[in-house]
Amino acid sequence: MQATNHHFTAPDGQSIAWHEMGDPDGHPVVLLHGLFSNAFTNWIRYGHAEAIAAQGLRAIMPDHRAHGDSAKPHDPAAYPKDVLTSDALALVNHLGLTDYDLVGYSLGARTATRMVARGAKPRRLVLAGMGLEGLLGTTGRADHFRDILTNLGKHERGSPKWMAEAFLKTTKGDPQALLLLLDTWEHVQEADLARLTMPTLVVAGAEDQDNGSAPALAERLLHGTYQEVPGGHMSSVTRPELGAAIAAFLGA
Repeated sequence: MQATNHHFTAPDGQSIAWHEMGDPDGHPVVLLHGLFSNAFTNWIRYGHAEAIAAQGLRAIMPDHRAHGDSAKPHDPAAYPKDVLTSDALALVNHLGLTDYDLVGYSLGARTATRMVARGAKPRRLVLAGMGLEGLLGTTGRADHFRDILTNLGKHERGSPKWMAEAFLKTTKGDPQALLLLLDTWEHVQEADLARLTMPTLVVAGAEDQDNGSAPALAERLLHGTYQEVPGGHMSSVTRPELGAAIAAFLGA
């Protein structure tokens, strides 16, 4: 199953790419990838988008600003607060989506939550690779990635930061653009969690503690369900169980 590639212009003039797979007339599912990644790596490469599309759904996968085929400006003015949320909301508006599901992995999960906080109303929500602490606080993770990006080539071989840098190289990430993006992250507020009233799947790797406790996040949500899949934060994305869990939830 092949993906098609598209672009639209965000309100500030930056080009944002998105990719589609599945039935163009199927129920839409917007899938948001994680930091340093892109739609291809997060959703297409390991078969997750195909598993979702096989449910008769329309998988819509943007590349975040500063990632993938989207613009990677080096002008700080192109990175206002919560810009990824603004871009994703603009894509939903551009495509005229009124009834859709929303899926996010890691940074994508935080962005999806921020979308709901700002008025998005997906039918169903999937928060993958995300825990309660990772949603309610961004400072620690932002500092972690800032250290990675400002000390490239200096991290201890085999360490989490070294592995993240290696991943950045595979996705051909732009360190300068990504550094600017880190300063745009907004904390999710306690009140925002109360807005997550739709059926929500919280899915994470059994060894994934990078963003805190996924079970605790599911317990805090009105209609939250937790599902464990194999792997850690970076490895669970490569496992078919992740896509199968999301596809089963959305196809139910």
